[in-house]
Amino acid sequence: MITKEQIPEVLDHQVYDAEGRKIGEAGHIFLDDVTGEPEWASVRTGLFGTSETFVPIHDAALVGDHLEVPYSKDQVKDAPHVDVDQGGHLSEQEERRLYEYYGIEWGGRGQGAAGQAGTAERGRAAGRAERVGGDDAMTRSEEEMRVGVERHATGRARLRKYVVTENVQRTVPVRHEEVRVEREPITEENIDDAMRGPEISEGEHEVILHEERPVVETEVRPVERVRLTTDERTEEETVSGEVRKERIEEQEETIEDDKRRRRR
Repeated sequence: MITKEQIPEVLDHQVYDAEGRKIGEAGHIFLDDVTGEPEWASVRTGLFGTSETFVPIHDAALVGDHLEVPYSKDQVKDAPHVDVDQGGHLSEQEERRLYEYYGIEWGGRGQGAAGQAGTAERGRAAGRAERVGGDDAMTRSEEEMRVGVERHATGRARLRKYVVTENVQRTVPVRHEEVRVEREPITEENIDDAMRGPEISEGEHEVILHEERPVVETEVRPVERVRLTTDERTEEETVSGEVRKERIEEQEETIEDDKRRRRR
């Protein structure tokens, strides 16, 4: 049941049927003269909301940002057209027609003894429902495109270590010994060494020759640390999409055209 406090949340908001289908937009709310509670809502339907029909909201519910009524979309759209007097009231005859159309018992709701209590007084004045809220303006809406980004994986990178063998050349100096004969004359300093041993004899004297050869050894030492990291680059990319916009145009018709349309 819709309360008077919820009326601002209903006006100019969408109305859905019992199966979740959009019927139209709530234009006006009518209060019961006796109880003061919301009883009827006018719903703007058709192209550009040019048609207006009535639906009971005693058993309706406010769901999120829209009104949900326990009737089908076709039933609401095909409801009989009624005229509201200049005071913003439904006449007793017009409201009776609506009650009969929606299968609601005139003067009550036919829901058993509990539902029948106090319905007589309600029935006598039920034909005077007063309109509250709403205006004669039409709301134009349009869609806005909001663009965001989502992050998803595009690939995988890994580090793999393997061993390769290279041929490395280095030049190092190596030394070797060669024999060189030195001769020195007999002097007073070496005469004693020269006179040692027999005067005439045979003999040999040798020296050991040495040389250096390259020796190759390897040792392992760390040379660097390698890791994977990522850098973000920002690029601009253009996206396109479709948005819907409502357009409002003026349509004029004669009184006779309006009467013929209402009779249909």
